[in-house]
Formats: sequence, structure tokens, C-alpha cells
Amino acid sequence: MNRQIAGALTGRVTKWVVLAAVLVLTAIMASFSAKLTSVQNNEASSWLPESAESTRVLEELSETVDPNDIPTLVVYHRDGGLTDADLAAMEEDGPQIAGLAGVTGDGVLTPAAAQAAQAQGAPVPTLVSDDGEVAYLYFVLNFGANGWNDIPEAADEIRDIATLDGGEVHLAGYGGQAADSAEAFEGIDTNLIFATLGVVIVILLFTYRSPVLWLLPILCAVSANFIATGLVYLLAKYAGLTVNGQSQAILSILVIGAGTDYALLLVARYREELRRHEDRHEAMAFALHRAAPAILASAATVAVGMLCLSFADLNSTAGLGPVLAIGVVVTMVVMTTLLPALLVICGRWVFWPKRPTFRSAEPTSAGLWARVGRAISHRPRRVWLTTTGLLLLACLGLFRLDASGLSTEDTYTKEFDSIKGQKLLADHGLADNSNTIQVVTDADAADAVAAALEGIDRLGTPGAPQPVSDGRVWFEATVDADISSTTAADVVEASREAVHAVDGADAVVGGGAAFYLDTKIASERDSLVIMPLVLGVVLLILIGLLRALVAPLILMATVVLSFGAALGISALLFEYVFGFAGSDPGFPLFAFVFLVALGIDYNIFLMTRVREETATHGTRKGSLIGLASTGGVITSAGIVLAATFLVLGSLPLVFLAELGVAVALGVMLDTLVVRSVLVTALNLDLGGKIWWPSRLDSADIPLTEAEAAAPLETVH
Repeated sequence: MNRQIAGALTGRVTKWVVLAAVLVLTAIMASFSAKLTSVQNNEASSWLPESAESTRVLEELSETVDPNDIPTLVVYHRDGGLTDADLAAMEEDGPQIAGLAGVTGDGVLTPAAAQAAQAQGAPVPTLVSDDGEVAYLYFVLNFGANGWNDIPEAADEIRDIATLDGGEVHLAGYGGQAADSAEAFEGIDTNLIFATLGVVIVILLFTYRSPVLWLLPILCAVSANFIATGLVYLLAKYAGLTVNGQSQAILSILVIGAGTDYALLLVARYREELRRHEDRHEAMAFALHRAAPAILASAATVAVGMLCLSFADLNSTAGLGPVLAIGVVVTMVVMTTLLPALLVICGRWVFWPKRPTFRSAEPTSAGLWARVGRAISHRPRRVWLTTTGLLLLACLGLFRLDASGLSTEDTYTKEFDSIKGQKLLADHGLADNSNTIQVVTDADAADAVAAALEGIDRLGTPGAPQPVSDGRVWFEATVDADISSTTAADVVEASREAVHAVDGADAVVGGGAAFYLDTKIASERDSLVIMPLVLGVVLLILIGLLRALVAPLILMATVVLSFGAALGISALLFEYVFGFAGSDPGFPLFAFVFLVALGIDYNIFLMTRVREETATHGTRKGSLIGLASTGGVITSAGIVLAATFLVLGSLPLVFLAELGVAVALGVMLDTLVVRSVLVTALNLDLGGKIWWPSRLDSADIPLTEAEAAAPLETVH
């Protein structure tokens, strides 16, 4: 940031203007922020890729089958068998549930009604198990596009009606899963934020050892979160931006975590400058002037990295990119305007009890990281070769990573009601008739298409064809497998292969299981496209920032190595410690984008300082100074970011728990190993060569033992 601009933002009068402007904006956006949950779109259509076969089925059936229909089951169970009174109670529950708002179509299918329909030859499933212990009701809910928000209240009403003394009742099917998903994300706009802020406050108290200073970064992070979520709400409401529960959860975590990181860097540099300048306004002007480039480069790297997600086929992934980019940019602006203003308004007393007085000694010159740097300087090549070998060894854990997908049961970290119901159906030989394939075909080929599906394992008998439009018809067939399982995906693939082989039918297969399969296919494609794109974009930013080619290439290699090691260790933890059944197909891509974009941050913080010091002291001495000066703040920043992402584990979703663990582990590897040991050792070994083709350190003088042990004075 230009020195004059930095000074203007923190002047004796302008600091109050900046404070007032940001507070007014925060107050305005806070009112919109509270509405963000109301514009979430968690419908299947908001996740599906446009090119997917299941998307085409949804489009063709849009005027015939309402995409907002939610097939729902109420499962009754009694050990030893349901009594006649139990079955009679079910029959009474049916009409009551049918009278609830949102129940559509033919109302509720009860066991007695199903038996009567079967007697007349109708293709209706059996609703009572052969052993008589389990039975269920079937009906369809439809609340329009607002179904996600209305399903919890409907679920409560259904549970109030459907009871069984001495037995158990569970809400299952699509409706039960939707209710459980809503419960999983319940309080995401408040509970998750409070938990994250609580973790950050504790860490800041230990970092600053001040009962007051921690409050300023927290206030700024809260302000940034209000502004970012309010802006995302407006874009979702009026510009068609896709927001779902997943993106809202990650947005708040990223804003608070990244904002605290930027605050730590700026406060650390301000503390340095307060020891050199008697006037705090002048000290902040220098601090902002020197810290802002690293903060801006970090924010740009993360924002552009997130925007690369916009090239995803999967709509949910593509929508996540702009949401997170907005959050990072807003956070950067708040942390370089509001935080400096608050710091100079408060004065030196805010650092109490250890206030940095004018001309006092800089403690980092003899701190832990200064000692680490000196230790590395004795044998830098041996250090970086050993570190690289250990990280490569950790990468071997990638062979244990199973990202083929999760069944409904394995998607959550606890057993929800719908999962219990699903298990009862499977254990007692009842198919979940809410899980079907939907086949759309030309009318004159309908019989041939239905015949082609015969013999496919776990696929029920196709129903009667129903007209769509323009000579097209559609029919359903029940899939006897969990909707998101690999077994159901195999059924869909076999069905597609069979119907596609019927000449002239132009048949396509969709439905719930097809949606999950198409999501997996799109996730795999997105990983192949977006990962190289992120690497290329981040590399270009580093080249522009460091004005060199070798150093950016080295940094990118270390970050990719760190990503592989973090994912390898995480895979072992998932399997052998947490007992997770696998990972979501989108997990590797999300972990990669976050770890590369966030992991490179710490290298940016370090290398911008090394470049600054190189102009005066040379690369090798500058590397030691850079490590000593930034080591403490980067370590604190890494701990904060790791802790904030671990908070995602408080949500009962395996995907977010795995993402939180992987990002936290990767950030700590970047902070404690890659940035502090590996990159510093490479700098000390290669010296001025890292700045090629720049001639920043053309002398490239080796570092003597005496110079390595000398006090690490920084630039003024």
C-alpha cells in the first residue's frame, strides 16, 4: 500500500471517518445478514451439473413431475411383531397426516390400501415386512421452492401424530433425510459463529497475553462477517447467486479465520513500528505500508483461488467460489481500514500489560524462531532433503483415501432418525420405494426400454408409462439400495447402459440415485480441471508479487507437497482413528483449494518479508530475519485458522468434519514445517538464486557462522 494512502487512512481525523463509515455499513448489512438462511437453495437442482443426464430428466419432467416433490416414509417397528392395534393405529394416522399442509397427490398410502391395490393388480409395494415387525406409510410432501425451510416444522407435526406405545417410529425417505439435513445445519448462522469466535478469543488471549487487545480483531472479524454475509444475501436474492447450507458454513469460518490471520500480521508489524516511532499514527502508517502488500497478496490468492471453483460443472461447487471470494475480499478491506483505525484510536495502552515503548528492544530478534533459523543455517541442504523425504513418506497415506462416495448412513457422524428408519427397512426386507430411477423415452419405444431393464439386480418392475409431451413418456422403477450408495450407483449405470442400447428410444435415466451418481462424475471432472487452474493462477500471483520465477516455483512445489502429506495423514486418521467409511467425491478438490490458497498465505507472509530484508542484508541473512520476524505471528495465525476449521467438526456431517481436519492439519504443516523449516532451508541453501531472473541479490554471498549468530536487525 502506498505510504501516503496508508497515512491518510490512519490520520488524526480520518481514523474517525473510517471508523464511522465501517460501523454504519456494518449496521446496514447486519440486517441483511440475518436473512441469509432464507435464500439458501438446497434443492437437488441447485447442485446438479447442467450437463448431467439426471438434469435432462428433471427438465423433461418439469411440467409433469414437480421437482419439489419429497417422497416420505413413516416407519413403525415393534420387536416381536406389530399388533393388530398397532396396524389399526397406522390406518388412523394416515388420514391425519394426509390433512397436514404440504401433503400432496393421493394422500397417504397405508398398509391396508396397499394390500387392496395389490389385489387389483396395481404395482404397489408391500408396506408390511414378512416377519410383521416393520411397516410404513408412504406419502409425498411438497412445499414448493421453500421446501428446505418448511420441512422441519412438517416433520415435527408428523412425529406428533405418528406414535407407537412400546415401539418406535421413524421419519425416513427423502422427507426424513431432508429433515435430518435441516437439523444438521440448524443454528449454522449463530451457533457455528459463536463457537468459532470462542475458539479464536481463547487463542488470541494466549497469543497477545493482553486482556484488551484481543477484542479489536474480534470486533473487526464480526464486522467483516456481517458485511460479507449481508452482501452474499443481496446477491443471492437479486443476482441469482447460489447459496446453500454448506457454503454458508464455510463462509463464516473463512471470514473469521482469515480475518484473524490478517489482524495478527498487521498488529505484529504495528508493534514493531511502535518501538521505532514515537508517534503512533506514524507507526501505523509504516506498519500498514509494509504489511498491506502481504495481506493484499494473500487475499488476492485466496479470492482468485476460490473463484476458480466457478469453472466447476457442479453448481454447488461453482456457487461456492464467488461466495468465498466475496468473504475474503470484504475481510481484507475491513482488516486494512477498521482495524488500523481502532488501533491508533486506542493507542499504546491497548497492548497492556506489555506496551511496546519507543526505542525498546525487539524481542523477536532472539526468540524461538531466530534460534530455529540459526540451527537450520548450519546444514540447510540436509534439513530440506530430510524434511522433503518425511513429507513424501506422509503422502503414501493417499493410497488409503477412498473418495468414491458415502451412503446415507455414512454421511453423518451420528445416527439420525431417517437412518434408523432406513436400517429397519433394509434389515426386514422392505424396499425404500422413495428411491427410484425415472426413465424418459420415446413413446413408441417404451415397451422395449422397459424390457431392457429386466434382470438388472436390485431394480424393481417398471411402472406403467405416463405421457410427458411431444411423443415422450416416463416411468419409474424402485431401486432396492440406499440412495447414495455405490450399489445404487451401479444400478443406475446398468440401467443407463441398457436403455441407451435401445435404438431410436433416446432414453435417459434420472432420479435420486442418478443425482448422486452424476454429482460424483461431475466432482471427478471438476478436480481434474480446477486443480491445475488453481496452481497456475496462484503461481502467476506469486511471480508478480516476488518479481522472480524460481522462488514462486519452489513455493508452489512445497505447498503441493504439504497438501499431499496433509491428505495422506488425514486419510489414515479418517480410516483408523475416526472410523469414517470413506469420503465425499468432492472432498479432495475442496481440500486442495483451501490448502493451496490458504497454505500459500504463510509463504507469502514469510517471503515478502524476506524480499524486504534481502535488499539490505542479502538473501541468506534476510531469510533468517524474515523467519525470526514473522515466525511467531505466522504460527499464531496458523493455529487460529486450524482451530476455526476444526469447528466445522461440530456439525454432524462427515464431509465437513473431514474437510475441517484436513485443512487444519495442512495449515499446521505449512506453519510449523513447510514455511519454517523447508522453505527457510531452501532459501539458505540456494541464496540469491531464488530471485532469478531478478538481480535482487546478485552478490549471493554465503552466510558465515558469525553472521548467522549475529543479532537479527530488521530494516527501518
